[in-house]
Amino acid sequence: MSRLHQFLPGTGRWQRAALTEGAYPAPSITFTIMRVLPMRHLTSLGLALLAPLPALAQTTPVAPIVKGTALPPPGTEEVAVLAPINGIFAAIASRDGQAAMPFVRPEGRATATGNKPDGTPVVNSRSWADFAAGLTAGPERYEERMPAPAIEVDGDIAMAWGDYVFLIDGKVAHCGVNHFDLVRESGAWKVLNVTWSRRTTGCPGQ
Repeated sequence: MSRLHQFLPGTGRWQRAALTEGAYPAPSITFTIMRVLPMRHLTSLGLALLAPLPALAQTTPVAPIVKGTALPPPGTEEVAVLAPINGIFAAIASRDGQAAMPFVRPEGRATATGNKPDGTPVVNSRSWADFAAGLTAGPERYEERMPAPAIEVDGDIAMAWGDYVFLIDGKVAHCGVNHFDLVRESGAWKVLNVTWSRRTTGCPGQ
């Protein structure tokens, strides 16, 4: 007796089949494929079957945080979140620190990060009261723009994150990223904290 593997049509499986010595086996499915398909087709078929295997071992990368692509449409909750932020920007433009206070929680802070001229990192954190006291009238025109914020809302907390530019007399003075965290009280959003990075090179419009 001798043995060979025999393909079972309709099952996708092979089985071991016994043969009597001297008997000539019927053509197997392997021989049939080789007669129908040229070798180049068999090679392509083999590569196509193997191609997906490496992908199974790969880890799907996690997408980075999106900074935002456009302002939210009018009438959405995101517009309500932006209202106190725009109120602070208006106070900056008018150089009236006290005008910013209705839009913030007094226990919060305003924190800036940056670098000294020698490259040493520095963090400057102030209460909102100190922030307001430092924003006073003067001859220069201030303007802060955050054109494309990303906004996340969950219940009565929210976050707004986005690139900004700060202009003095219409010229870019510095830029970076703003991070506002907000809470809603009595139906109105207020800024609890703002943190921003600050750099004077590589800014849009420079």
